[in-house]
Amino acid sequence: MEKAESEKKASSVSNVGAWAMNVTSSVGIIMANKQLMSSSGFAFTFATTLTGFHFALTALVGLVSNATGLSASKHVPLWELLWFSLVANVSIAAMNFSLMLNSVGFYQISKLSMIPVVCVMEWILHNKQYSREVKASVMVVVVGVGICTVTDVKVNAKGFICACTAVFSTSLQQISIGSLQKKYSIGSFELLSKTAPIQALSLLIFGPFVDYFLSGRFITTYKMTYGAIFCILLSCALAVFCNISQYLCIGRFSATSFQVLGHMKTVCVLTLGWLIFDSEMTVKNIAGMILAVVGMVIYSWAVELEKQRKTKVTPHGKNSMTEDEIRLLKEGLEHMNLEDMELGDSKA
Repeated sequence: MEKAESEKKASSVSNVGAWAMNVTSSVGIIMANKQLMSSSGFAFTFATTLTGFHFALTALVGLVSNATGLSASKHVPLWELLWFSLVANVSIAAMNFSLMLNSVGFYQISKLSMIPVVCVMEWILHNKQYSREVKASVMVVVVGVGICTVTDVKVNAKGFICACTAVFSTSLQQISIGSLQKKYSIGSFELLSKTAPIQALSLLIFGPFVDYFLSGRFITTYKMTYGAIFCILLSCALAVFCNISQYLCIGRFSATSFQVLGHMKTVCVLTLGWLIFDSEMTVKNIAGMILAVVGMVIYSWAVELEKQRKTKVTPHGKNSMTEDEIRLLKEGLEHMNLEDMELGDSKA
């Protein structure tokens, strides 16, 4: 009993660590990229290529980890890795195009729509059910973040298609992370170290052309400075932690929980933008952030309540049999009946 409690506490600590690592690294990378990409900073406008740099460093860390024996490499079929990398890269490119073609307001709405989309996709793909409390808390989070981020909303056909593609591919990518980890019993870092090289190679090859379409400039025309190089290296270092913690969080929780965490990061970014970059903070922003935080607290309570209900429904004792156990039992009964018949014949 004491051992189970200590394991539960250790698991809770590691869960909090994964959440904290993701929030800290994600907020940090946004702040670093803001300084790197803004016109008042270093005006490095090559977002897709920068993501390629991120995955290249992540792949290098994974390679060193495997070579030194810090992590074990498990087999995952190449076609699964290629499929996942394709979906992930489409997600990155579509997000960038969506931001370019749409107003900031519609871009934020498309990001907010990911929670219901993830919920529907998990229901279709994995038959996952959600309680009324979880659904209500998710709506509170979405409304809260919507109040503090959505301003002007302008829609056009190309932007709408890009936004739909971005939402679908990002949702599918996040669900796939958890599915692959469970399917092949592979750890978060091991999976990341397998997908990162493929993503890095493809993004570094095609990224400059995507960035040229977005900004009208090739990366070769950019004049590097020591400040820009430092920001790129800082962004890459934070991206390693961000990527690892993303896989950790989705492996431990669910894609829906990860989306709720993402909106917590939005609140942190808005707050830090106000503190560090003198961004405007209105009463509407503050009200929206408070509502979003309340929604996150309710979501945590609702998830815990759902776990308790499942624990009551499924007691610790094993009362149900798996399909394999039923099959073995049937085979055993048939074998016993056959032996009884043979024994009866011999007696006769």
